Amino acid sequence: MTVTSTGPLAKTCALLLAGGLLVALSPSAAVAAPVYTTSEAGNPFVDGWYADPDTEIYDGRYWVFPTTSKAYHEQTRLDAFSSADMVNWTKHPDVLTTADISWAEYALWAPAPVKRNGKYYLYFAANDIQNDAQLGGIGVAVADRPEGPYKDAIGRPLISQFHNGAQPIDQDVFIDDDGQAYMYYGGWHHANVVKLNPDMTSLGTFADGSTYKEITPENYTEGSFMFKRDGKYYFMWSEGGWTGPDYSVSYAMSDSPTGPFRKIDKVLAQDPAVARGSGHHSVVNVPGTDVWYIVYHRRPLSETDGNHRQLAYDRLHFNADGTIRRVEMQVRDNFADGNALGWKTYGGSWSAAGGRYRASRSPGGKALLDTNFADLTYDADVTLTSGGGDAGLTFRVTRPGVGPDSYSGYYAGISASGRVVLGRADGSWTPLGTARMSLPPGSTHRLRVTAVGSSIKVYVDDLATPRISVTDGTHRSGANGVRVFDTAASFDNVAVRPAQ
Repeated sequence: MTVTSTGPLAKTCALLLAGGLLVALSPSAAVAAPVYTTSEAGNPFVDGWYADPDTEIYDGRYWVFPTTSKAYHEQTRLDAFSSADMVNWTKHPDVLTTADISWAEYALWAPAPVKRNGKYYLYFAANDIQNDAQLGGIGVAVADRPEGPYKDAIGRPLISQFHNGAQPIDQDVFIDDDGQAYMYYGGWHHANVVKLNPDMTSLGTFADGSTYKEITPENYTEGSFMFKRDGKYYFMWSEGGWTGPDYSVSYAMSDSPTGPFRKIDKVLAQDPAVARGSGHHSVVNVPGTDVWYIVYHRRPLSETDGNHRQLAYDRLHFNADGTIRRVEMQVRDNFADGNALGWKTYGGSWSAAGGRYRASRSPGGKALLDTNFADLTYDADVTLTSGGGDAGLTFRVTRPGVGPDSYSGYYAGISASGRVVLGRADGSWTPLGTARMSLPPGSTHRLRVTAVGSSIKVYVDDLATPRISVTDGTHRSGANGVRVFDTAASFDNVAVRPAQ
């Protein structure tokens, strides 16, 4: 990926990601418009099992090129996704396959896109070679369009052997302000940087005559990535085991694109309430702004298959001294993308349309996110559309099934008859509290639940004064979701976060 931003006001006429739209800025326009805190329409932001995303901006569109996360010998194809707003994504299947590469058989990994010379280049790793006697390594493909089709540019690997102990995988391409292109790569706990010649298909040399310069920082495993901000070079990498919960992203800073790179801190790590195995990422800067996102893969909490990885993005924030704050994997969904990826339903009929998650009338239909929050603040907009029952939020849910009370956990809801309810389920229903208020049919209400230890509070519209406040410590942690009981309803602007 190519990132060359030099600051928040580097371009006076650019594109700003604001309020879900890419807005053209005039030279006099300010850049303080709203921006996303995460994928506001929900992570994962595309469907399917994918990993190792690299990101590029081509002609005002965001492009994500990931590894197809399947069984080892099925990794023979690469898809891409593009979006004008980072909300609605278009899939471009099979932009590159092993059929297009005479020497590649499987393990088609970590595509790295870049545009130069009027062409689109896609660097990739193939065959997962274990020694210099095997055929494989890092290749380069080229196309006339971002979506391809890409074809092998040189008919052989660009890097086919181990140098300085680095397995030739997990490449990233960075073009500096002076036009020099670099490729950062390496597995097996070693990282190298090489120069790319202007043709982008051959390697140059450094001033000392060498081709491969080792830059391995502390705890490096794989997944190199480079970007530049305010004159500083940020080298990032993944560490830990890719199938384990310790997979994470760390970074270093330098005044030079070739280092030295000394580890500063972790940027991204697993969150036992949100996802595991978060890593192998890229970083994208909204042009003309100081808004940055980290795009990465992660494994849902309930998944044990190592290849069950999904694509996500969150905001990347910087401190005044240029260091990077640790990323918070946020849980939000405003359904603006017209889907409910990441939700699993238990009974009832559910659909995402018109920027809402809609449920038909049913005796207790539920939809859950794969989360595991204990102390939490949980918000959503709830609209009752028909029926005499109630609709609302479930939290600290375990053992979900189909049926009115077929789960263990809590539920807070509202009904058109003017009742706010809170109860506990464990195969049967235990009321914990009720309150009365005006809740006309068809009206939308902001429902909030806070649960800290055994203290549970339910708010409706007035988020300063709880309608219900009880003490119950039966269920300590679990998933979050939405539920209807004998009513139809819609849900919007779902957000879950740890209690403050």
